[in-house]
Amino acid sequence: MSTPLQTEPRPEPHGNPEPAREPARGALARRAAGRRRGRTLGFHLAAWALAVVVLYPGVWMVLSAFRPSSEIIGQTGLIPDQTTLDNFRKAFEGIGGISFWTFFGNSLFLAAASVIGVCLSCSVSAYAFARIDFPGRSVFFALMIGTLLLPFHVVIIPQFIMFNEIGWTDSYLPLLVGKFLATDAFFVFLMVQFMRNLPRELDESARIDGAGHPRIFVSIVLPLMRPVLATASIFAFIWSWNDFLAPLIYLRSPDSYPLPLMLRQYTDQTTTSDYGAQMAAAVLALVPVLIFFVLFQRYIVEGVATQGLKG
Repeated sequence: MSTPLQTEPRPEPHGNPEPAREPARGALARRAAGRRRGRTLGFHLAAWALAVVVLYPGVWMVLSAFRPSSEIIGQTGLIPDQTTLDNFRKAFEGIGGISFWTFFGNSLFLAAASVIGVCLSCSVSAYAFARIDFPGRSVFFALMIGTLLLPFHVVIIPQFIMFNEIGWTDSYLPLLVGKFLATDAFFVFLMVQFMRNLPRELDESARIDGAGHPRIFVSIVLPLMRPVLATASIFAFIWSWNDFLAPLIYLRSPDSYPLPLMLRQYTDQTTTSDYGAQMAAAVLALVPVLIFFVLFQRYIVEGVATQGLKG
C-alpha cells in the first residue's frame, strides 16, 4: 500500500513587500507637498510685492495729506515727520472764494447725470441691436464699434467749434448731451453682448401674451440687466468724476468747475503752490469713488455668474 506523497510546505515570504514601499511613497508625497508649499509661498510673496508697488502712490498721497506743505516736495517716505490737519481745513475752505462743496456738488451732478444718461440711452440702443431685426443692423453696429477706434483727441476741435457755434460752451451741455444720445460705444457693446446671452424664449413668451418691444424691454430685459447696468454705472461714474480735459475745454466759470479742475488750482508755477491742501482735497475726492465701487461691486460678481446663460 503506497503512502501519499508528502509535499513540502512552501516557505512563507519574510515580511510583506508593501510596507517596504510605504517609506518611499511618503518621501515622494512630502517632497511634492514641499514643492507646492514653495510655489504657493513664492506666489504670495510676488502678489504682496506687486500690491506694495501698486498701492504705494495711493498710501503716500493719503499720508501726505497730513504733512505740512513744506515737507511734501522731495519726500518719498511714507511716515511723515510732522502731522497736521490744516490741509483738510484749507481744502474744505475751497479756493478762489469758492467752497469745496461747490466743486463737490458740480462733480456729483456731472457724474450722476452721466450714469443716468448712459444707462438709459445705451440700454435702449443695445436692445435695438440685440433683439430687433431691422435693415442694416449689422452695418450700423459695425460703424458704432468703429467709433471705438477713433481717439477722443481727434474730435476735440470739431466738437468745440460745433458747441461754440450753438452757444453751449461754458455749460454742462457738451459734457452731458452725448451721454443721453448713446455716444459711448463701449457701453452699448457691453450691453449688447450681455443681452445676447439672455434666452430669447422670454421674448417669445411675452409676445404670445401680446407684449411689444417697449413692454418686453421694461418688464423683462431691463430687470435682468442689473449686473451690466451696475458695471456701466461704475465706469461712467468714475470716468466722469475723474474727467479733467473735457471740463477744462468747455467750462470757463470757476464756480462751475468740478473737483479735477479745483485740484489744478492749488498748483501755480508763478506763485506759491499749496501741495498740502491739494493732497487733502485729492483724498476727499477719492472717497466717493471708493464708496460707489463698494456699493455696486456685488453686481459685477453677479454679472460674471450670469454670463453662463445661453440664448
